[in-house]
Amino acid sequence: MRHGLNKNLGFSADDRAENIRRVGEVCKLFADGGIVALASFISPFAADRDNVRILHEEAGLKFIECYVATSLAVCEARDPKGLYKKARAGLIKGFTGIDDVYEAPSSPELVIGNDGASLDECVAKVTTYLESLEILPRMRPAITELFVPSNLVEEKTQIAQTLPSLAIDDVSLQWLQVLAEGWAAPLRGFMREKEFLQALHFNTVTTPDGQVFNQSVPIVLPVTAEDKDRLAGEAAIALLHRGMPVAILRRPEFYGARKEERVCRQFGTCDPGHPYIALINSYGDFLAGGEVDVLRRITFNDGLDKYRLTPNELMEEFKQRGADAVFAFQLRNPVHNGHALLMQNTHDMLLKRGYKKPLLLLHPLGGWTKDDDVPLDVRMKQHECVLAEGVLNPASTLIAIFPSPMMYAGPTEVQWHAKARLNAGVHFYIVGRDPAGIGHPSQKGKDLYDPDHGREVLLMAPGLPGMEIIPFVVAAYNKKVGRMTLFDPAHAADFENISGTKMRTMAKTGESPPDGYMCPSGWSVLAQYYKTL
Repeated sequence: MRHGLNKNLGFSADDRAENIRRVGEVCKLFADGGIVALASFISPFAADRDNVRILHEEAGLKFIECYVATSLAVCEARDPKGLYKKARAGLIKGFTGIDDVYEAPSSPELVIGNDGASLDECVAKVTTYLESLEILPRMRPAITELFVPSNLVEEKTQIAQTLPSLAIDDVSLQWLQVLAEGWAAPLRGFMREKEFLQALHFNTVTTPDGQVFNQSVPIVLPVTAEDKDRLAGEAAIALLHRGMPVAILRRPEFYGARKEERVCRQFGTCDPGHPYIALINSYGDFLAGGEVDVLRRITFNDGLDKYRLTPNELMEEFKQRGADAVFAFQLRNPVHNGHALLMQNTHDMLLKRGYKKPLLLLHPLGGWTKDDDVPLDVRMKQHECVLAEGVLNPASTLIAIFPSPMMYAGPTEVQWHAKARLNAGVHFYIVGRDPAGIGHPSQKGKDLYDPDHGREVLLMAPGLPGMEIIPFVVAAYNKKVGRMTLFDPAHAADFENISGTKMRTMAKTGESPPDGYMCPSGWSVLAQYYKTL
């Protein structure tokens, strides 16, 4: 403004007032056109700011006064242009805060910069405030953990022991963990029937204030007809896992599981040979919905709990590491050098975009998987080798466990995987070929889902604002150069695809993969596991 529209103005009191008046008129034009205008101008006089407020409010436009209350000492210490130093030396006259007045706002809508908060924290405070006024769409729901406060655990546990109870299996416990930690926010419990129907038919859930968020998979609690009849009408029930109370389900609602309808919509098939469909079919014919009070953090005492970070813990870790961009890689398989190449390329791409400290969230799925998948403990040992050998840079990588069960629901499930990471503060999500896919249960040699559809669906999925999807091409072993490279269809004969079946065969026969396929120590972990099968 000072170099254009206001270049004829100086720094007298009258000129400063006119400067802010013109700024206000320009902002009003933007606001009237539906554009949010952030005006970061030095406006030392309260009367000038009040006049701009009146200008907007008389036009029916929202005006927000944000007081950047950084202390004079901090401003002088920063002094990027050396202006404070010149003002102190008398070279600049009428400098706000030095030899001219600054009238601090008496009742601003927002105050930032007064408590040593970082730039990212200040930005988050502004955007959160704008989201609360529905000026900006909410990027992700507020992450509220569903654990009982520590000072109430004993009392709530005693209450749970007096309630009618429902036994839940390991998979339902994993879904309870997902809910409790905030991965499925804004859900506050197992889905009631309306939430179930919305997720099933629209892949979304809606909050009471009308905000719409992606939720492509139902998170439900199965019950038998006998349990439904026994518990119907209860105000609350205790959920027991292996005989121990783990949560209280409030105002339970029972409704039909509609198994065939559910699996056809969620999986695109009702083939009973599909592993998760088989699991659904093994459950009772009813579902129970309701809000949950989870009595304590869910742990497994398997040596891996240190990796089970909640969304709030992950966001705190991102902040501690100074990450200005976080990109996630979802996996349920061992990491080979092709995976690493894709993650490294994403890191380099973000640096080229101007980010200073991109951070990779290496986030293996830690819940239920089908019997022939590599177990979590083996995968975690293999991932640790990848970091130890420097295939992935430990300084720019954070490894943690995503607690969700695996459903093998292809394009439907990949939306869930992305939404959950968005809830953890992830900005970028890498998606590749056939995400969450599986071979056809009854047609050998055929994929159940089109390998490209998961990526394409995710790029247009509703309810995922603020997350950029990063598609990648397939990486394969390039025999010509002796390492993993991006697959080139024009030279297909140069590439070899090493499948899981082939890896198992190589391990059992003592054969090593070609150099450059996987880090040696990581392969050793896998080979030892495969030999036990």
